[in-house]
Amino acid sequence: MTLFRGAATCLLALLMSFASQAEDALTVDVEIVLAVDVSSSVSVEELAVQRGGYVQALRHPALLQAIRGGPESRIAISYFEWSGRVFDDSVVPWRVIRDRDDIAQFAASIVSLPLRSSHGTSISRALEFATALIGSNDILGARKVIDVSGDGPNTLGPPVAEARDGAISGGITVNGLPILIRPSNLVPELDRYYDNCVVGGRGAFLLDVRSPSELSTVIRRKLILEISGSPPPPKFTVVANDEPIDCLVGEKIRQQFVDPHFPGLYE
Repeated sequence: MTLFRGAATCLLALLMSFASQAEDALTVDVEIVLAVDVSSSVSVEELAVQRGGYVQALRHPALLQAIRGGPESRIAISYFEWSGRVFDDSVVPWRVIRDRDDIAQFAASIVSLPLRSSHGTSISRALEFATALIGSNDILGARKVIDVSGDGPNTLGPPVAEARDGAISGGITVNGLPILIRPSNLVPELDRYYDNCVVGGRGAFLLDVRSPSELSTVIRRKLILEISGSPPPPKFTVVANDEPIDCLVGEKIRQQFVDPHFPGLYE
């Protein structure tokens, strides 16, 4: 009997500890990681336009209206830039957004980041880093989203589909923003690639960008959908081609262009 009471007391203490931790954690409507491609195929000028698109979208009044429309009236958001790897000094830490001041401070942090690009494209490493960001915070989001943009396929790191599936297994939705302003001749159907190989999870969707002038509008629309949890847009029609996309197409292309004199250039 004494042993039973002791075990029951320990169990009760453990449950109270978990309850206390849950009360201490900050609850938000959604946790969003913005993962932005700055690989060398994106020029410094294009990066400035792309980053400006995110800042304009964040500052738009409709975004704050969407935040205030949620049950908690607050979201948590983080931002980083990547190419063949994630740049540590490009990471804007988690910020809880409740009002205009929070948005202004988060947007200012993005503006202050150094402008640069680098060789290689590793969507998979970006997804793994974003998944770790979500897993390591002390925030309780009703939904968890990785919002990944890019203008090319995965060429480095683990296979992109494996990284995506790893995120999904943690309850994360991966949404895509393929940038088709200057479509690659090597992978012209980047929207289909993202649809097949990158996005996934509950309610996952992608919106593509085809001109610099629509960048901030598309980003804003995408963020509002992610914040509100509204149903994603109807299934888009990309190319009249039912053949599956090879999710290793980027890696296969890279192998054709590796410089034997600089074998580590794209690693």
